[in-house]
Amino acid sequence: MRYIVIGAGAVGGSIGGRLHESGHEVILVARGTNREALRADGLRLTTPEGTRTLDIPVAAGPDEVEPRDGDVLMVAVKTQHAVAALDAWAARHSRSPVVCAQNGVSGERLALRRFPEVYGMCVWLPAAHLEPGQVVAACGPLTGILHMGRYPAGTSDTLRAIAADLETSHFAAPVVPDVMRWKYAKLLANLGNALDATLGPQAVGSPEGRELRERAMSEGRAALAAAGIAHVSEEEQRRRRGNHMVPQAVEGVEQVGSSSWQSLARGTGSVEADYLNGEIVLLGRQFGVPTPINELLQRTANAFAREGRAPGSLTPSELAAAAG
Repeated sequence: MRYIVIGAGAVGGSIGGRLHESGHEVILVARGTNREALRADGLRLTTPEGTRTLDIPVAAGPDEVEPRDGDVLMVAVKTQHAVAALDAWAARHSRSPVVCAQNGVSGERLALRRFPEVYGMCVWLPAAHLEPGQVVAACGPLTGILHMGRYPAGTSDTLRAIAADLETSHFAAPVVPDVMRWKYAKLLANLGNALDATLGPQAVGSPEGRELRERAMSEGRAALAAAGIAHVSEEEQRRRRGNHMVPQAVEGVEQVGSSSWQSLARGTGSVEADYLNGEIVLLGRQFGVPTPINELLQRTANAFAREGRAPGSLTPSELAAAAG
């Protein structure tokens, strides 16, 4: 198989880099300064084993990659950028299977409009991408756990082959017939990303921060229940995670925040809030469940991104006051 990783940020760079290190064929797809850095200097990947530079082929888009049998498109762009990426790749690569390595639960449905074979991936992979061409994935002994399944349900031989390659590349890759149960559970956990982005990682642990996170997750659980959407329990997630992926100190690397925090830190102009907190807001409106905290977090995180505000520049008291 040849893995075409669309989006060489924290998740895409970590997965692509680890697959490449294990001898699997990989092409990274990147834009702007990240693409320039990857082409000029390679991917600088830092894990608990150390930092190394990987010489991985880099493409700007589908016109630079001739389709062939055995290609797998791994979509690792954030969901707000997914439609443009999927449209571009569907024009020449529509016969390739697509793996949605994304937060949220909307990417798979967007992909299935354009590709006949779509797989969901629940990404447990704490990683950071703050500088062009550089990725830090600081968990061990596994870099991450990547539950995968066919969308909307089921498995396949193709998926088992992808999982086998990931299993040789410092990941656990359980193949499950109900991958969206895992992704909806991850969605609930990701409702705190907007808090982390606007308050900062330390402030999220304050009494006000913890209360706001619990209120957001409570709204999320209520909305999923009203919609009849199943999700994996926190206990089942803890059992599966075990001690397989534990954050480890990496010399010279400071702790950073969530993917939304990183988007603000890089000044990208957008965050995933519409597809995280916004997913709960949507379900709440559809099924009559109030979601005021998630609405506030969605609106606030989007305003931070739009205005170019630095992550963590809001105090817990200010946000708590806005939340009532």
